[in-house]
Amino acid sequence: MVESVNNTPILLVNGRIIDPANGIDQNGSLLLENGRVSRLFFGKKLSAPRGTRKFDVGGKWVIPGLIDMHVHLREPGEEYKETIASGTRAAAAGGFTAVACMPNTKPFNDSWAVTAQILSKARNCSAKVYPVGAISKFGRGETLAEYGEMKEAGVVAISDDGCPVENSQLMRRALEYSSHFKLLVISHSEEKTLSHLGVMNEGYQSTRLGLRGIPRVAEEIMIYRDLSLAEYTGQPIHIAHVSTRESVSLIRRAKERGCKITAETAPHYFTLTDEAVDSYDTMAKMNPPLRSPDDIAAIKEGLADGTLDVIATDHAPHSTLDKDLEFDLAANGIIGLETAVPLALNLVREGTIDATRFVELLSSNPARLLGVEGGTLRVGGPADVVVIDPDKDFVYTEDQVVSKSKNSPFLDWHMRGKAVLTIKDGEITYSDS
Repeated sequence: MVESVNNTPILLVNGRIIDPANGIDQNGSLLLENGRVSRLFFGKKLSAPRGTRKFDVGGKWVIPGLIDMHVHLREPGEEYKETIASGTRAAAAGGFTAVACMPNTKPFNDSWAVTAQILSKARNCSAKVYPVGAISKFGRGETLAEYGEMKEAGVVAISDDGCPVENSQLMRRALEYSSHFKLLVISHSEEKTLSHLGVMNEGYQSTRLGLRGIPRVAEEIMIYRDLSLAEYTGQPIHIAHVSTRESVSLIRRAKERGCKITAETAPHYFTLTDEAVDSYDTMAKMNPPLRSPDDIAAIKEGLADGTLDVIATDHAPHSTLDKDLEFDLAANGIIGLETAVPLALNLVREGTIDATRFVELLSSNPARLLGVEGGTLRVGGPADVVVIDPDKDFVYTEDQVVSKSKNSPFLDWHMRGKAVLTIKDGEITYSDS
């Protein structure tokens, strides 16, 4: 349910307030006024303005609104899969108050005009939208896009996500050119000559199913190149959707050398293995593909020790036209905005990360990397807040999916932990009540 409160003050009482940016993890209350965080109360009798809406959130977490730095909203061009409006509603239902949308729309977002159109459509939606512009024109990896005009229009980073930049000289120039505009380069690291025609992880399962595999090295060799270019140019780079043990190891060693590298993974890479492809289930088809239990263990180690900085969903809506096909022909990708919280909370329950690290990975770090507001509950900051019930049990059924597309391998899963109240700029964008 999306509900406007027209800037009515909101008071959240008795919640566990977790804000790593300010070193806070204790029970208290939070007052939101005029779209900003107004006051924090710890152990004191509080007062609130007349007309304040009060929510008792005892037993729940009160944390900065989640920020997903890697989603596909499909608009413009493929509105039959998702629109900016429907995608941001799904974001709010998942506890996200902001998303960064990748440029592989139709047309590709490589210009001022497309960026401006996306931002125009995003006005008054259920989550803030931060467009990511293209590294190269049309995403073809041949000529650099115009970073200056895209920055002026509102992009917060650049990427050719879905289309790896194969030309190393172009990638070097992208790192150098983007530094003038303080735009983070997000790399889809894939060596296409190695992944060519592959549809799942290369290994026992691909052999058993008779499907062409994608070797781990297709990802790792390109990360190695990107790390080398980042070190050579001295410029930062962010690696998207990390999926293998060696990728984590490469990034860890680069950080130890002082390389300006950050990286993300997605919930499916620490939850599912390539056994999910069994029975040729196209809902488990994605790129990079699902890997092995050993890769999952490495991803979790990377999230725990700081090698991986962000959990992003890579939310990729597809209609039945794109998924109800033979496995070889089906599109890559799954929706993820509405399942990220319970899947990431599994990491907390099993002791891989704690609640503070959860907030860092899903809110504070993406805000810092993209250079956008949010990621903290500091007084005076934007009233972007999510209340999470870490113990709420539910079954994720198709009729509950808010996204326009339903392509999720987690349908009918019993899950635990959910966003129950999402607030953007002081307005309620989702309530589970």
